[in-house]
Amino acid sequence: MLVQERSSAQKPSNLNPNSNPNSNSNPKPYLRKTDLPTNRFTETKNLDFSVWVSENLYKIVSVLLLVVTVAALFFLRNIGDTAALLCFENKARDLEKIEYPRVDWNRITPIYDKTSRYANFRSEKWIVVSVTGYPSDSLKKLVKLRGWQVVAIGNSGTPADWSLKGAIFLSLEEQANLGFRVVDYLPYDSYVRKNVGYLFAIQHGAKKIFDADDRGEVIDGDLGKHFDVDLVGEGSRQDVLLQYSHDNPNRTVVNPYVHFGQRSVWPRGLPLENVGEIGHEEFYTEVFGGKQFIQQGISNGLPDVDSVFYFTRKSGLEPFDIRFDGHAPKVALPQGIMVPLNSFNTMYHASAFWGLMLPVSVSRMASDVLRGYWGQRILWEVGGYVAVYPPTVHRYDRVEAYPFSEEKDLHVNVGRLIKYLVSWRSNKHRLFEMILDLSFAMAEEGFWTDRDVKFTAAWLQDLLAVGYQQPRLSTLDLGRPRPTIGHGDQREFIPQKLPSVHLGVEETGAVNYEIANLIRWRKTFGNVVLIMHCSGPVERTALEWRLLYGRIFRSVVILSEKKDVDLVVQETHLDQAYKYLPKIFDQFSSAEGFLFLQDNTILNYWNLLQADKTKLWITNKVHESWSSVLTGDNNADWLTQQASMVQKVVSMMPAHFQVNYKETSNNDKNLLLCSSEIFYVPQRLISDFVELVNLVDNLEIHQKVAIPMFFVSMDSPQNFDPVLDTTIYKQKPPTNSSTLYSAKVPAVHPWSVSSEQEFIKLIRIMAEGDPLLMELV
Repeated sequence: MLVQERSSAQKPSNLNPNSNPNSNSNPKPYLRKTDLPTNRFTETKNLDFSVWVSENLYKIVSVLLLVVTVAALFFLRNIGDTAALLCFENKARDLEKIEYPRVDWNRITPIYDKTSRYANFRSEKWIVVSVTGYPSDSLKKLVKLRGWQVVAIGNSGTPADWSLKGAIFLSLEEQANLGFRVVDYLPYDSYVRKNVGYLFAIQHGAKKIFDADDRGEVIDGDLGKHFDVDLVGEGSRQDVLLQYSHDNPNRTVVNPYVHFGQRSVWPRGLPLENVGEIGHEEFYTEVFGGKQFIQQGISNGLPDVDSVFYFTRKSGLEPFDIRFDGHAPKVALPQGIMVPLNSFNTMYHASAFWGLMLPVSVSRMASDVLRGYWGQRILWEVGGYVAVYPPTVHRYDRVEAYPFSEEKDLHVNVGRLIKYLVSWRSNKHRLFEMILDLSFAMAEEGFWTDRDVKFTAAWLQDLLAVGYQQPRLSTLDLGRPRPTIGHGDQREFIPQKLPSVHLGVEETGAVNYEIANLIRWRKTFGNVVLIMHCSGPVERTALEWRLLYGRIFRSVVILSEKKDVDLVVQETHLDQAYKYLPKIFDQFSSAEGFLFLQDNTILNYWNLLQADKTKLWITNKVHESWSSVLTGDNNADWLTQQASMVQKVVSMMPAHFQVNYKETSNNDKNLLLCSSEIFYVPQRLISDFVELVNLVDNLEIHQKVAIPMFFVSMDSPQNFDPVLDTTIYKQKPPTNSSTLYSAKVPAVHPWSVSSEQEFIKLIRIMAEGDPLLMELV
C-alpha cells in the first residue's frame, strides 16, 4: 500500500526498539523536589591555605571536575527533579515548533565543480531530465536538439551502466560529490533529484533551462520555434501577448486547456471545484512581452492530467491521444491569477531560476505543482509573469496506472493554497529572504513540512554558491484596487472546440458522480480542522488516518499518549486532551471549526453535509454516550471528586456561562458525563471554549466530565446541531465487527484500527459511502 511505502522511505530514526506501543501509558505528572547533595567530601585539615593550594592544585582541579560531572549526571538522571523536568519540557516544546532558518547571506562560500569531467564545460541552454530506466527514444531525440545540452539525473533505480552519447549523466555518487547542500534532503528514488541538475546547469553557465522528462518529443525538433527562448537581444520577440482578464476579482486560477480548444480536459493541479468552468474568456487584455520568465508548454498526446481525469475519462484500454489547437496564441497570466505548472514541459529563464526548486516533503505527483504555485507568487515580486504556449511536445500514453493516493496533497490542499498565496504578503526587502519567508509560512499552514523550510534555505544558499545573482524586487500592485478595463483594452479570441469523442464522455464539463461528491465534501469541510486522538500505535496508523480524512478536511492533527516527532504526533493524555486544544485553535486561527475524534470511532463524513458549522455538535442524544449521574457525599468516590471540581469551576464562571450551565444541570450533585469520542466546536465559540479551559486551570477534571460541562455552558443543548444524534454507539463491539458498521449514520463506535490490514478492511467497508476510497488500497 502506498502510504506504507512512503512511511518506510522516511522511517523514524529515533524510535525506541524496546518500547511497547500497546502499553497503557497514562501517567500522572507528579513533581517531586529532590535535594541535590551539598557536601560529598570530608573537611580538609587546618593547614596554611596558600601552601596547601600550591601543593595540591592538580588535585583541586581533578576534584572540581569530578564534582561537576557527578552533579551533571545526577541532574540528568533525576527526572523527578522539577528543574530537570522543566528543561526537558522546554526542549519538547522547541521540537514542536518550526524553526526559522538563520542564513548569513553575505558569507556564502562559492562551490566550484572540482570532481566531474565537465568542470570547464559551459553552455547557456540546458535540458534537465530525471532518468530511471535505460535511455528512451524520446530522450535520444532530445540530445539532438541543436544548441541545447542535456543533463540526466540518476536515482536509486537507474542502471549503473546508464549512458547516452550527447548527455551528461550524474549518478548518485557523482551528485553527492558536487558539494551541494540540497543533496542531504533529497530522497534516493525520486525525480526531485532534478534539483541537483538545475544547480549543475546554473553552475555551468545556464541562462535558460528547459525542464523536461524522458517521454516527451519536442514538436518539429526545435524549442525555439515554440517557446520564447530569447527575451532580450536581437533574437528576442518583443510582441504583445494576450492576457487573461482580471475583471473578475474572485478568480484566482484558470484552466488553460480551454484556451487551446479542449474544454473537457483539465491539467493536474487544477482544483477539482474549478473543473466545471468550461466557458471561454469573454475578453482578454494585453501585456508587453519580455518578462514571461516561466513559460508553460501544452502537451499533445497525453497532456498533464491528474488521476481523476485519467480514470474517469478513459473509454477502454486505448491510450489517450488528445490534440490541442496549435494555432491558438500564447496567453499570459496577470498578477492575482495562477495556472498549474509541471516539471516536464516548462521553460525557465535566469530571472526565475530560484523557482526551479522541487519540494521534498510532499508526494511526487504534488511536488512540481506546489512548486509552480509557490513560484508564481514570488514571480510577481520581480515583475515577471507566466505565459502558456500552444503544443510544444508530444507525450505518448503508456496506459499505466495513475497513483491517485500520490495526488492526495493536490486534491486536498491546492485550492486553499492558491487562495493563501494570492493573499500572502511579506515585509522582506530582498528576494531570497522573501522566498524563505514564504516557505516558512507555507509550512506553518501545513502545505509542506519544516523539511522544505530547511531545504529552501539550502537551495538558496547553493544558488548563491554557484554564482547565481538574485533579481531585484519590483513594485507590486496587488494591494491596490485593480484598474477598470476599458472597451479599448479588450481583445477577443474565441477558442476552437476540438472533438472529444475519444474521451468516451459527453462534453458537458461535468465530472462523474463520485468526483462531484468529493468536490462537495471538500467544499463543506475544506476549512475545518480534524483533531484525532490515537490510543493505538501511531507509527502504524498515523499516515493512514491522514490519508483517509486528509482528503476532506483542511488538516488532520494527530494526538497520542506517545509523542513522535517524525510523524508530527503530539503527546496528549486522553483524560486531559481538552487542555491541549487551545494550542491547535491558535495554530489554525482562520479555520471555520474544529472536529475532535478518537481513533476508536469511525467518521462517515458524507452524512455531515447538512450540519450547521456555526453550532456545537456532540452526542448528547445518544444515551450510551451522554448521561447524568447523581453523586453522593462519599469523598473517596471518583465521581464525587469530579463533581466537586466542577462546582468550583462553575462558581468562577462569568454570568452567561453559569446561567447556561445551571439551566441544564440545576442540581449541584448532578454530574454530566459524555464519552466525548466525537464533538465539534465552531469558530464563533472558540474563545468561549478557551476561556473555560483556563478556568479549569490545574484541576484534574476528566475529559468525559469537562467536555459536557463546557458544552452546556457555551450554549443550551436545544441549540446543538442534531447531526450526531443517530450515531451507532455500543459499549462493546460485536463478534463480527462488520455487522456494526453502517454507511447511513454519521459515526460508528467502537471500531479498532491498529494495523495496515485493519485499515484496508475499514477502507473497503467505508467505500460503500465513498467509492473513491478504493483508490487508496
